[in-house]
Amino acid sequence: MKRRFRHFPPPPRPRFWWKIRAICLQIFVPLIGFQLIRTFFLPTTFDIILLTLMIVFYLSLRLELF
Repeated sequence: MKRRFRHFPPPPRPRFWWKIRAICLQIFVPLIGFQLIRTFFLPTTFDIILLTLMIVFYLSLRLELF
């Protein structure tokens, strides 16, 4: 027998979350650019991991996964 589940929309986010998200999106673009240039000239494992994490975090904010 098939169960029926009610799908409720997620609760709306508070205003401060949208402000923090907008600030992070503006700050991460130059930081990612700087880290990309730094990784291009001096590639270390830490730089590559940091760049990857920054790109993943930026894309998750941009695609509204958080």
